Amino acid sequence: MKRFIVSFLLIIICFLFQTTVFKGIAFGGIVPNLLIVLTASFGFMRGESTGILVGFFCGLLADIFFGNVLGLNAMIYMYIGYTNGKFNRIFFPDDIKLPLLLIFLSDLAYGFLYYVTLFLMRGRFQINYYFLHIILPEIVYTLLMTLLLYPLILRINKRLEDSEQRSAKKFV
Repeated sequence: MKRFIVSFLLIIICFLFQTTVFKGIAFGGIVPNLLIVLTASFGFMRGESTGILVGFFCGLLADIFFGNVLGLNAMIYMYIGYTNGKFNRIFFPDDIKLPLLLIFLSDLAYGFLYYVTLFLMRGRFQINYYFLHIILPEIVYTLLMTLLLYPLILRINKRLEDSEQRSAKKFV
């Protein structure tokens, strides 16, 4: 129950920061995607099922407030959470290279899937422009924010795991 509450609060906090604070300090209209960082992090830290759940709620929140199509972000974030969950077996908390690589690929996949579903389907074929002016700057900005946000998420996850282990020992 504690993990659910903390996860819910993290989703809300990241959403609020992404939509308020970072909108104010956007570079050229580009905002870091903190929800991708959160979804990917929970995916590779906790596995596929947690990645799917966190991805669904992050995407649903984005859809409700800013989405053109209800469910599109939820679906993309769920895929991202599930895919990152596959890397749970090779995840080591001390190594930041894998999380950075996975968050990079996750944001790239998000930008590409969003482009395909919303723009390409409507006959807008400017993928080079979209990639250079939207996807790539967002990836760079997201990776910079990952360097700040990821250690915090990792610390919270470690404390939750320690708390779960202590409570499990009480019942044994």
